[in-house]
Amino acid sequence: MTSQAKVKKAIRGNDKAFYELIQEQQKKLYYTAFLYVKNEESALDIVQETIFKAYKSIKNLKEPSYFSTWLYKILINTALNFIKWSNRVVPMDDIEKYTERIYLEQVPIENKIDLMDALDCLPGHYKTVIILRYYKDFTVKQISEVLDIPEGTIKTYLHRAIRQLKKELYIKENY
Repeated sequence: MTSQAKVKKAIRGNDKAFYELIQEQQKKLYYTAFLYVKNEESALDIVQETIFKAYKSIKNLKEPSYFSTWLYKILINTALNFIKWSNRVVPMDDIEKYTERIYLEQVPIENKIDLMDALDCLPGHYKTVIILRYYKDFTVKQISEVLDIPEGTIKTYLHRAIRQLKKELYIKENY
C-alpha cells in the first residue's frame, strides 16, 4: 500500500494506517527533534507529543501528499515550544552542567570545534531552515511549505544563517 493510500485511510480514522505512517517516519522525527534539543529524553518527549498532536488532528489534513510536510511542521513547532519553555527553568541538577559549559568556553578551539554548538547560537528561524535544508535535505520549496514562509524569505534565512555560522566558527577558531 502506498503512503498516500495509508494517509487517506488514517484521515478516515484507520489507526493501523496512522501507526504504519508514524513507524516510517519515527527515526527521522527523533533525529530532527534531537537536533533541536540535544537530549535523548527531551527528543523522545517531543516526538511523542508530535505524534499525539498529529493523531488528534489528522482529520484536518486536506492534502494526503503533504503528510510528511504537515508532520514536520507539527514537530518543529513542538520543538520550538519545548525550547522556549525549557529555557525558562534550570533544574538544580543541571546547574553544574551550565557552570562546566561556561568553563569550557575558555578551552582552545582545537579541543571543541563543533558545528552543533554553532547551530545553537543561531536564532530559531535560522536554525530551523538550516536543519531542514542540510540535515533533512528539504528543498527551499518544501521548507517554504512547512514553515508557511515565502521561498525568497527561506533563501534569505539560509544565506544569513550560513553567514552567521561562518562568523561564529571563525570567532571560535580565532579565540
